[in-house]
Formats: sequence, C-alpha cells, structure tokens
Amino acid sequence: MNIDNVYTDLKKQLKAELPFVIYRKANTQEIDVFLQEDDELYEYKDNTISGFVFAPFNTLEKTVLIPMDKSICYTVTITSPTNIDKNENDVKYDSVLASSAKEEHMQLVRRGIDAIKAKCFKKVVLSRKEEVVCENNDALEIYKRLVMNYPKAFVYCWYHPKIGMWLGATPETLLHVKENHFYTMALAGTQPYLGEMNVEWGDKEIEEQKMVTDFILDELTPVSKRIESSNVYTYRAGTLLHLRTDIKVVLKTASSDIAKVIQIVHPTPAVCGLPKKDAKSFILEYEGYDRKYYTGFLGELNVNRNGKIESSLFVNLRCMEMKPDKAILYVGGGITKDSEPEKEWEETVKKTETMKKVLF
Repeated sequence: MNIDNVYTDLKKQLKAELPFVIYRKANTQEIDVFLQEDDELYEYKDNTISGFVFAPFNTLEKTVLIPMDKSICYTVTITSPTNIDKNENDVKYDSVLASSAKEEHMQLVRRGIDAIKAKCFKKVVLSRKEEVVCENNDALEIYKRLVMNYPKAFVYCWYHPKIGMWLGATPETLLHVKENHFYTMALAGTQPYLGEMNVEWGDKEIEEQKMVTDFILDELTPVSKRIESSNVYTYRAGTLLHLRTDIKVVLKTASSDIAKVIQIVHPTPAVCGLPKKDAKSFILEYEGYDRKYYTGFLGELNVNRNGKIESSLFVNLRCMEMKPDKAILYVGGGITKDSEPEKEWEETVKKTETMKKVLF
C-alpha cells in the first residue's frame, strides 16, 4: 500500500464518520494508521488492552481509546519528507483581537507570579487558546504539511465523530516503555531558533528545566531499580529551542504497571507546575477555559513491535482542534518567580507559529 491509498482510506473513514488516527513518530519514515470499524467511544480502563490512547489534561475526565481489536491497523513507509520553511511574516494577525488576548494573558501571568511569590507553589504553566479563521480547512492536507515541516516531532491527526478532530506536532515524549525499561524526558525553557544551536540560556529557563528534571527523578525513584539521566542539552523543535534531559529507568516490575507510571508523570511539571496538585488547582480556577486534550497525552499502548510489547506516549503540545471554518490553537509556557509577562506572551506567539505556518 502507498501513501495515496492511506489518504483515500482516511477520506472514506471521514465520510462514514468513523474514528481514526494517523501518526508518524520522530525521525522515522513510517506512517501508522488505526481505522476504527464502529463509532463507539471507548474508554481506556484496562492496562492489558492494545490501542491508541487520547487523554485530556484533567485526569478526572475520560481517556479515549481506539482499540486495536476494533480497528484495521497498518503501517506504510514514505519517502523522506522535504522541509518546507514558510516565511512566518506571511501569517495574518487580527491586531484588535491580539491586543485583547495579550492583555488577558499577561494578567494571568501576573496573577501566577503573585501566587508564586506568596509561596502557593514554585512553578505554574499557564496557557491560552487562539482561534484562527481558515479557508479550505482540509485536516488531511494540514497533516501532510506537518509531516513535511516537522520531521523531528511526533505528528498526528486524530478524529472521533463524538469528540472532533485534533492535529499536532509535539516535541515531547511522555514515556516509552519496553518490557521493564522506561524512557522519558524533561523538556522546558523556550527560545526561538535563529540558525544557531550554541545559545545562551537565562536563569529562569535553567531553573524551570531543573525543576522538571528533579521532579521526574524524585517521583520515579520508588518504582525503579535504576535511573540514569543525561546532561542538559539544547534541543531543536521546529522553529523553537528547548532545554532537555533524557531519562532512562529500569522499573522494578514489568510494563503492566504502566498505569502507575502514567499517574506519576502526568501531568508533568512542564505542562502543569510544582507542586502539581496546587498548580493544577490554580490552572483550573484561573485559566478561564477548558484545555481539553491540550497538555494531555496520546500514543500507542501495548502495541506489538517486532515481537515485543511496547507503549509510546507523547505530551499533546503544539496542537490544534479543527472546526469546519477555523482552527483552535493551544499554547502556553512555564511561569516562575523570575518570569516577565511581556516575554511570556511573546513565547506563546512563537509557539503558535508552529501551527500557523501549516494553515496558510
């Protein structure tokens, strides 16, 4: 089967209003497809079930599963995609709307900084959504552009008639479990990529990334035989740079305990804050909108890869929710005591470019 046949299958699935997911992992030339054969909304409950999970930020809400045993699943190999770098200046902004959104987000950031100074928590991740009117809103064409533009990201298009259509190109792995080996990363801090990887990082970004790393290492220690972590390094994700630490864990038990690991790491401090409970309460009270699946997680659960059962889950960042006449973009950033509201706003604008460059 070639890639054209894949898109033909997906168009048929859309016409029949049946769930599907198509995705490509970072640095691969393989596209995976799940075509669910009914329109039921299955919920992830059993760790032994195989399929593709799609989880919201709020852990009190349902995690959706496209089960393998209810789907047609296959993999196709594509030719190496060509990077397409559009001029970000071609993106059109509504200046009145942008001005209003800017002030609202900066007010939210100020409130977060005040709460940190009052010792309510050490860090909080605050976000916003932005609606972009789109003509010729073809999700599959947008997915193709994401694949071409972001070879180092996990790129997906997910659809369920009872929930809607989501697309994204996320740079962040939540976890990869293979037998009793578990891999994750601590990703935080952001600056634009300007053609140079050897860049200077400020104290705010370094502190933020260290918080994320320390939390993950501390929380995973009770379930681990051994933990190894890399040195911090600069990582490029499309038009942005981040600070990253790779973490490898040997679990005490087999990957059947994946639910416990997910509970520990989701939501990560990189998308929620520290302490997690207090930061999450602040987000739900003050952000003023429902994140839905933004900063949730998605990916393969208990999938047979070359005779071994693996799970690969990713944090749902750089994503958008598609509507018939518009795209809803979701972006945010980590707030610490040293944050500056103006710079935090600018960071969210940079992050929207990941999605906007494939919309126009």
